[in-house]
Amino acid sequence: MGAQVRPWDAAGAERAVAVLKAVADPARYRLLWALSGAELPVSALAELLGAHVAATSQHLAKLRAAGLVDSRREGTRIFYRAAEGADVRGLLETALVVGRTAVPGPDVTGAAPAGEPAVARARARTRQALAPKPA
Repeated sequence: MGAQVRPWDAAGAERAVAVLKAVADPARYRLLWALSGAELPVSALAELLGAHVAATSQHLAKLRAAGLVDSRREGTRIFYRAAEGADVRGLLETALVVGRTAVPGPDVTGAAPAGEPAVARARARTRQALAPKPA
């Protein structure tokens, strides 16, 4: 008996590629890392990156278009947070795990590598996220 192969989900693959493209920039990866733990205004995020507010807003717009961040306005300030339902931290931790087996590169998060329990949790979240959804 062979392993059962799931049917190809072209629309799901397109969404996955859009998410990966959005995260494929070190600045956006860093923004997501910060937003996976807190809600922050654009000014604080720009300071974190050491970038102009306009450039940071451009990155946030790409992350919002990919469905990874949500925003809310409070007066003249706009606050961003990881999108509800999007397992942003799991995505980022999984990328770290995969990155360990790929070509070494800089650690853009500034975080210590995840331990084995975190790796197992990240893999479980990835399997859950990739599982077929009921129709």
